[in-house]
Amino acid sequence: MTRPGPDVLDRIVKAYDIRGLFDVELDTEVARALGVAVASVLADDGQAVVVGRDMRPSSPRLVDAFVDGVTSQGHDVIDLGLASTDMVTYASGELGLPSAMFTASHNPSSYNGIKLTRAGAVPVSISSGLGAVRDVAADVLATGSDPAPQPPSRHGDRSHLDLLERFAAHVRSFVDLDALTEVSVAVDAGNGMAGYVWPAVVAGTPIVTEPLYFELDGSFPNHPANPLDASNLRDLQAAVRAGGHALGLAFDGDADRVFAVDETGRVVASSLVGAVVADRLLQRDPGATVLYNLVCSRTVPETIEAAGGTAVRTRVGHSFIKERMAQTGAIYAVEHSGHHYFRDNHRADSGVITALVLLEAVADAGRPLSEVVAPYDRYAASGEHDIEVADTSAALDRVRAHFVGRGPVDEEDGLLIDTGDGWFSLRPSNTEAMLRLNVEAADDAAVAALLAEVREVAYRT
Repeated sequence: MTRPGPDVLDRIVKAYDIRGLFDVELDTEVARALGVAVASVLADDGQAVVVGRDMRPSSPRLVDAFVDGVTSQGHDVIDLGLASTDMVTYASGELGLPSAMFTASHNPSSYNGIKLTRAGAVPVSISSGLGAVRDVAADVLATGSDPAPQPPSRHGDRSHLDLLERFAAHVRSFVDLDALTEVSVAVDAGNGMAGYVWPAVVAGTPIVTEPLYFELDGSFPNHPANPLDASNLRDLQAAVRAGGHALGLAFDGDADRVFAVDETGRVVASSLVGAVVADRLLQRDPGATVLYNLVCSRTVPETIEAAGGTAVRTRVGHSFIKERMAQTGAIYAVEHSGHHYFRDNHRADSGVITALVLLEAVADAGRPLSEVVAPYDRYAASGEHDIEVADTSAALDRVRAHFVGRGPVDEEDGLLIDTGDGWFSLRPSNTEAMLRLNVEAADDAAVAALLAEVREVAYRT
């Protein structure tokens, strides 16, 4: 097999993380070079690096190579072993150290990757360190030599830390355990890291879980660990209905995102989950600021303001969200894609914290999820549609010109246009010649009409 060359870094280093085919793009040599680069770019002198991994068969080998690269530069490694992504970011925040989580999240088993943070769970994007990591790693692969370690005479050590129980206790701190009553839930871990973390989180609570696919298996024998694809929710929907559960939860492979279905099996949009969570958090912290990205349903800012909070809209993307959280002191932020961020979790996102707060809301109401979200479920939405175009800028220009005079236009992140009858967001993909289209309106007919109109204009030549 041909070994990956330095140019492979341009393909696998994305806007916010590293992702590639194992042994084709991301092999042990590339992982070692990335370890050298992370130690050189993200770790201060004498600072250790926290490392965790998911259940993919390739993860142990890649972690070993990465650790070798980090320690070659004189930096210690604290190895958490098996972990969810939110456990690793929690460790970064608690320990004040940069971190690396080996996972490809919802991608197939042939993929792997790395999610990085600076010390204190500060996110790393292509413009805030990830680009520099890419360049140093490419130099290591091209020259076959490492930069001089600091200090040059010391080789770093690798130690192991079991953080599961401490993390589980942290997650439980977001709800009132004394007031929590019994609630029944089906949980689909997708053979991913939720199967490892969830039992520890709910241990000793009155939550009753029917587990689906909790066995850690990075070959994903039952279905892909991608809850965004509705076909991957069928088993959960059937289990919820058959078991008479109040709701169902589905996690992605590294368990940093969670998605919900109600007791009938209907998928509950992340915006509605966010509205419920925001409402509960604002009951405990009146007047606080809550963020939502521009693709979220308008029910989210309406709920925040009705609860006495300050609603602040942001761009899509965790780097933007976390930066605005730091600027505004926001207690919580929600993205339409299933990411939920908490101030008291070092402003990092967490699937299990979100899930536990949602379960608390259901238990407190003593009603199933459909009745809990009903007051927030005010609009019809299209979900996200991909529009493949040769020139995204030209397509955006056509749509902008077509809708001139129809309503306010926001161009902070692509186009956000409110026509009065509804609104749509049209954003360019970070990695493909693709536009992401989301539409919301009063009813399904209005959504379909606006969706068709935007698509027709975008595709014009």
